Amino acid sequence: MATALVSSIVLSVFLASIATVSARTAPESAPSGPLSLTGILDKNGQYTYFLRFLADTQVGSQIQNELNTTTEGFTVFAPTDKAFNNLKPGLFNGLDSQMKVQLVLFHVLPKYYTLDGLQFVSNPVRTQATTQDGTVYVLNFTGQNNQVNVSSGVTVTPVNNALYQKKPLAVYEVDKVLLPVGFPGANSPLAAPAPAPKISPGPAPAAAEKSESSGTEMGLGLVLGIALACVGFLS
Repeated sequence: MATALVSSIVLSVFLASIATVSARTAPESAPSGPLSLTGILDKNGQYTYFLRFLADTQVGSQIQNELNTTTEGFTVFAPTDKAFNNLKPGLFNGLDSQMKVQLVLFHVLPKYYTLDGLQFVSNPVRTQATTQDGTVYVLNFTGQNNQVNVSSGVTVTPVNNALYQKKPLAVYEVDKVLLPVGFPGANSPLAAPAPAPKISPGPAPAAAEKSESSGTEMGLGLVLGIALACVGFLS
């Protein structure tokens, strides 16, 4: 009986040790409490600029309010602070409040996508951003060997690790700020127009050919006239 008691104690200690080790090695879970986009970004760090844009434009609050009611979900591409620092200096100085809202919404898809889903999605994919006349801004995705790239027409960058990926919200890190075509300060579109073909000299105009022919005939006539005059003089 004593042996059974000792064995029970040893087993309990052993199981407790396993539980402790498992707790230490378990992957870090998502932020506790209600689902929060800004909480996810703040927890992961290096998204200071994007968080500021979400707050100033109130897009962060809008997404947060709709997370509890949306059936489609949202996919957010979060540029790092380094991505913003790599932009052309003064790019945002001339943007009004509406343009800033468009820029932030251009990083939001009105549907939940996993990384695998983005790899095989049907392009183009609409974003939450629209122009003043109602035109929807779109993104294009390409995937190969489990690597997904996103293209705005101006910017192309890999879609990196998932900061959060559980419906209704997916948040992915990107190393560049996505700039739509025609956005103030953005570079030319990636698909540059083909260079104009070189025009090779064509045939001479008909008038020039006629003039040249007439000149040749006149020259031959003059030579023939001189020759006949010389023959007459000699005779």
